[in-house]
Amino acid sequence: MDTRLTAEQDEIRRTLRELLSERCGAGELRAALDTPAGHDLDLWADLAGRLGLPGLALPEAYGGVGCSVTELALACEEVGRALAPTPLFATAVLAAPLILALGTEAQRAGLLPRLAAGTLTAALAVPGPAVTTALALTGGNGGAWAGGGRAGGVQARRGAEGWRLYGQVDQVLDGHGAGLLVVAAHTGGFARSRTLLFLVAGDAQGVVRTRQTALDATRPQGRVQLRDTAAELLGGAEADVLPALAAVGDTAAAVLAAEAVGAADRVLERTVEYVGQREQFGRPVGSFQAVKHRLADVYVAVQAARSAACYAAWAVAQGETVGGLALAQALEALRCAAGEAIQLHGGIGFTWEHEAHLYFKRAAGDELLFGPVHRLRDRAAERAGLFTREEVAA
Repeated sequence: MDTRLTAEQDEIRRTLRELLSERCGAGELRAALDTPAGHDLDLWADLAGRLGLPGLALPEAYGGVGCSVTELALACEEVGRALAPTPLFATAVLAAPLILALGTEAQRAGLLPRLAAGTLTAALAVPGPAVTTALALTGGNGGAWAGGGRAGGVQARRGAEGWRLYGQVDQVLDGHGAGLLVVAAHTGGFARSRTLLFLVAGDAQGVVRTRQTALDATRPQGRVQLRDTAAELLGGAEADVLPALAAVGDTAAAVLAAEAVGAADRVLERTVEYVGQREQFGRPVGSFQAVKHRLADVYVAVQAARSAACYAAWAVAQGETVGGLALAQALEALRCAAGEAIQLHGGIGFTWEHEAHLYFKRAAGDELLFGPVHRLRDRAAERAGLFTREEVAA
């Protein structure tokens, strides 16, 4: 494994960092969060149209760039540095790979080029307390999370005019504004229960969407209600949905780890800059040995998380499932970096006007959605067969 960036990868990082530093500063970020979409539409048009971010990991045959998950993770690391609220993760990391893996040729040809161009955004709607269940990040994704044949979740019924969906999903990343919803629904009744994926237009009749108040405002969420809504089955009835969701989950974990590393690196950078300027007892705070030790610990944690994230992105193509472990390490590093930033910024670190709390909320919000950290590690240990059942029981 060669850890050096290629010329193309270095160009992606440089171009994206320059654009985001110009277009997604503190003021622009807060303004974007207050819009109905929850993100800057003009910035998204540039990210998609000029840089082709949504199509980085999609095949050229469907309008994509044809790069690997490594390039997508690298791009998301820069997006994470700026905490830029965009539909990139929901569209390019969660929804598009499922359409590519399970969709019919007509569905791929009709949807993927629009997703790659950024003219269509998508969101994955999975019932349950968290998307981590469906993506098999903290355990197997079998079971009743899509409805289980009983009330709750989303139910799918097939009639003379096609499939109809009923139910509600409370936590859908970018679900309030996505043009396309990929909905996991339960079908077959209790005796032959099965989870399938369906395509639903965001403006379809019977779809009611509400933007939710989230802990992390930079990762907006929506509640989606489906009231006798027409839907199109993704792929066919024989589609093997659960393994596809698990595969997307490992890729998503690797990309999320890169995002968290970018955020942790940036908040550490800002903290180092601040303690070099703030003076106490006639000297910069950063000159005190205790402060140096604390920041050195954060630096080591961030670099270790970066190594894990890079390996996880590379390992996706090799069929290794290490994304969850890398995500655990990256989230822990971000939480540590953001916590130290709040402490070392002193009084201003606790204010709403400063950006330190946004990084802390990103760490906490991602852990609530895709973790927690100890369960991500437990799942990795289970997959690796580190403990026998007798040891776990003890």
